[in-house]
Amino acid sequence: MEYKGIDRRAYKRIKIEGATVTYKEGRFFFSKKQYVEEFYPVVEISRGGVRFMGKKLFTIASKISLKISIPDEESPLILRGRVKWTSLDPAMSYKYQIGIQFDPFGLKKGCNHPEVLERIMKLEQKFLTDKKSVDH
Repeated sequence: MEYKGIDRRAYKRIKIEGATVTYKEGRFFFSKKQYVEEFYPVVEISRGGVRFMGKKLFTIASKISLKISIPDEESPLILRGRVKWTSLDPAMSYKYQIGIQFDPFGLKKGCNHPEVLERIMKLEQKFLTDKKSVDH
């Protein structure tokens, strides 16, 4: 029997065609620092983080602010997190794949707002249900 390793993922990943991300480094929500002008494709998203394609190599553990745009959603998901990993893009459509771990959700300072978590959970339900109906 082939060993497949331990799946350390705490949350199911969802793929949303057409989802994009823009970012700014650091946590400068109220500063003049702007989000980058380009939008990069989201590979997958979960309650815990996001993986996207990009042109820039990030420093591991650096802080990042994200705006994730989802097709048919009125407003983007606005989240804070940290760069967990980066790797070269095997398909080379972009230079890198970047893995971001979201900061905790809560009402305390420095946390992502719980409403954003609720929106992600609704997206999970929508896209995981759609995938099951296609699989069967």
